Amino acid sequence: MTEDRIHRAASADGTEIAGRVQGQGPPLVLAHPNVLDGDIAWAALVPHLADRFTCYLPSLRGRGLSSDHPDHSPRRLQEDIIAFVDSIGEPVCLVGWSDSGAMFGAAIHSDAVAAVAAFEPSVYPLLREDDLAAFGATIEQWTTEAADGRLGDAALTFHRFVCTEVEFAALEADYLEWFQANVPVLMEELRQEASYEGPDPTDPEMLARITAPVLVLRSLEGALGTFFADSAEHIAKHVTDAHVRELPDIGHFAPVVAPEPLAKELIAFFESVRRPASPGFADPDSE
Repeated sequence: MTEDRIHRAASADGTEIAGRVQGQGPPLVLAHPNVLDGDIAWAALVPHLADRFTCYLPSLRGRGLSSDHPDHSPRRLQEDIIAFVDSIGEPVCLVGWSDSGAMFGAAIHSDAVAAVAAFEPSVYPLLREDDLAAFGATIEQWTTEAADGRLGDAALTFHRFVCTEVEFAALEADYLEWFQANVPVLMEELRQEASYEGPDPTDPEMLARITAPVLVLRSLEGALGTFFADSAEHIAKHVTDAHVRELPDIGHFAPVVAPEPLAKELIAFFESVRRPASPGFADPDSE
């Protein structure tokens, strides 16, 4: 990432949440999955969006340009994105990928969120028995490798499980090195999440509070296809204004290795909700 504008906000507990800003146009906030940070997650996607949107790339606490704090509970991670979104000072579109808590938390609690697009959001209680066993084994191996200081092995274990063979082959060495830097903070978040009692933003009663239009995008490839299909169905069922789109020929790591088809879907959706009937947006042709 080049050195661009930096936007900073204070989370509810005072932790500084920061992210680069690229492009021009209506504000678009991209919330990264917990395993990455704002720079790593969106480096390949942003060039396809920056000519139409002002792209904000915040990192959750302990990552990227943001400050750290001992409290990494799910509630605090939600507050990080809520504070960042609210600090922009105008209605924003919000993009999320994989881990969904912070993104949906912002959609629930911030009046500034005018539309949401979620790429393969995760509703972990929906993991079926076989997927749960495989996912649990991967996390156990990953955690052991990280605890032993074998961060490179932990990075490979995670990506071999989540990525398709084509995606794994396309990952660059620099990306895997960057990924390793976030493994320790993720281990701490997994530890704190184990004692968290909720509520979770993907609970049905919480999703029902989202009033913004939501687009759920899911791939048709990957190791956890059934899980992501179940998650998409769950969100569509409980969000008032939700739509699901399936994208062929890409996997879960499309934002990193195959960003163009994903960008096209995001542009089409967000430009459609900027019509006059959408609250929070002005008619782009009225000026």
